[in-house]
Amino acid sequence: MPDTPHQTTHFLNMLTAEVAGMREIVNRRFRPLSDDQLNRGPGPGKWSVGQCLEHLNILGGLYLPLISRKLKAARERGTRPADAVKHGYVGRKMTEALRVPATEKPLTSPQQYAPSGYRLPRTVLEVFGRQLDELTHLIEQARTVNMNAVRIPNPIIPLYYPRLPDVLEMLVVHLDRHIGQAERVLDGLEGNESVTE
Repeated sequence: MPDTPHQTTHFLNMLTAEVAGMREIVNRRFRPLSDDQLNRGPGPGKWSVGQCLEHLNILGGLYLPLISRKLKAARERGTRPADAVKHGYVGRKMTEALRVPATEKPLTSPQQYAPSGYRLPRTVLEVFGRQLDELTHLIEQARTVNMNAVRIPNPIIPLYYPRLPDVLEMLVVHLDRHIGQAERVLDGLEGNESVTE
């Protein structure tokens, strides 16, 4: 993901394009997988493609409804879009940490946000696709309000209420990080299959 633009329209356009790119990867690479390919991890304690997506579904299930409620409240207040995006210091640092490739700096997910199982049904893909649709819709809604005035409670860090631009960017960077992880898992599986066939 490139450096974050400061102009609101460009910032939201960038997020929309990133989410569209992720949807294309999911449709092209993950939807055709068999149940076994979806659930086969690269080794003990390492997530499968399905587990990467399940982790994203868990966090999306926490964040997306919060964002939706806060955007609705902002629309009801009649706020107007700001020309420029404002980021908080902590939000910027968290986003920067997520941008470091997992191959260089692995991060440990809190246990309550870890995948729920080892054999996940194909519905994990359907839920993820719906969440990408919802995120795209929320980004569009954000164009109609002053995002800088919208604060979203952080379900992981109590009493931390980052601005909406930070939350949207963190979500997209986090999605990108784990979709990249899932692609590396799939690349490893495909490499192993070609050797054994």
